[in-house]
Amino acid sequence: MNMSLLAGFLVGLVAALAIFAATRLVSAWLKYRGQMVITCPENQRPAGVSVDTRHAAASGIARRPDLRLADCSRWPERAGCGQDCLRQIEAAPEDCRVRNILTRWYAGKSCAWCGRAIGEIHTGERKPALLTPDRLSVEWNDIAAERLEETLATALPLCFACHIANTMVREHPDLVIDRHRPTVAQASKESHVS
Repeated sequence: MNMSLLAGFLVGLVAALAIFAATRLVSAWLKYRGQMVITCPENQRPAGVSVDTRHAAASGIARRPDLRLADCSRWPERAGCGQDCLRQIEAAPEDCRVRNILTRWYAGKSCAWCGRAIGEIHTGERKPALLTPDRLSVEWNDIAAERLEETLATALPLCFACHIANTMVREHPDLVIDRHRPTVAQASKESHVS
């Protein structure tokens, strides 16, 4: 009887430790995944980086994760840097993530063409796009992280439907007739006024 009680206790302890380790591993991976934008301490300019999430997750099981970069837009030229930018990510990983920066930028905005509110953005769903000053609609992943700030300063928000329509008109103008969409000049003028 005592032996089965001890075995049950050990199984429970091992299961609890496994759940704790898995929770820490997944938490670190979720916290540091994705493309991020930091201010490079060397030149004080934006740089696109990604954290080595495997290393962060593995090192963060029993203690605070040890961060290191997996990629940086200034590499390979500056690959030997001290990675001092990691302090920004440690202090506020959510504020550095490209997806979160874009989500905050779209908050409260309406589509520059159709006027519909962009609304809440969910992972895996149809994402809104950006209308650049040269009248092209671009998807998020087409913008280099290090150019995100300057792009957002001059771009207008586009809903997914208008982005797809704009792309279709641009890539297959012979197949599209759109009598109801305002001209880009009208839409841009109206969006900048409001």
